[in-house]
Amino acid sequence: MGLSNFYKKNKRKNLTEYESRQVLEKYEIPLAKAELVKNPEQAVKFAKKIGYPVVLKIVSPDVIHKTDVGGIIVGIKNEVELKDSYEKILKNVKKKAPRAKIHGMLVQKMVDNGLEVIVGGKKDVQFGETVMFGLGGIFVEVFGDVSFRVVPIGKNEARDMIEEIKGYKILRGYRGKNYDVNAVADMLVKVSKLLEKNDEIAEMDINPLIVLPRGAVAVDARIVVE
Repeated sequence: MGLSNFYKKNKRKNLTEYESRQVLEKYEIPLAKAELVKNPEQAVKFAKKIGYPVVLKIVSPDVIHKTDVGGIIVGIKNEVELKDSYEKILKNVKKKAPRAKIHGMLVQKMVDNGLEVIVGGKKDVQFGETVMFGLGGIFVEVFGDVSFRVVPIGKNEARDMIEEIKGYKILRGYRGKNYDVNAVADMLVKVSKLLEKNDEIAEMDINPLIVLPRGAVAVDARIVVE
């Protein structure tokens, strides 16, 4: 997807998660397996293909925060739960955002046993495009434990970003759990390239990025253009 004409074509600044995934794919950013579906039958067919458990999410240009409208259900374990979840999400969204245009649902493979981190970017008035990194959850929300760099960055700068946050000890490994720091550094470099090549991006985030013992996978993404 070319971002330069996105706003002109769609008359909106927020890409849906599905559209954001298409952008990330172009920069070879690893994504949890997912597919846009239009009905429960398509959802079941894809879930059988990738295996349960799955996540189901509303895809709508008018719903930015899916949780606020009951537009996401996680840990769906079988076909019955999936069909029920599909109808429940539709009902929730129609009640809480009745004017929302619905493009469909995203059926996504659940990614477990990893550490949640955030990789993002934002256009700074003074410095231009910047890339951001932090651990997920309370570390960002309460402690503001994040690091920033002006793009472009290389692998060494990415490692510095990772190591300077207070939560680095958790990412490095604790209680026998080890996470792939190198994969996170690779992700930061790829996001830096994405931001460098698309300076019309006002802000973006991959939240969360699940870091595994080997590799890292983006499970949710948001991009806003100017």
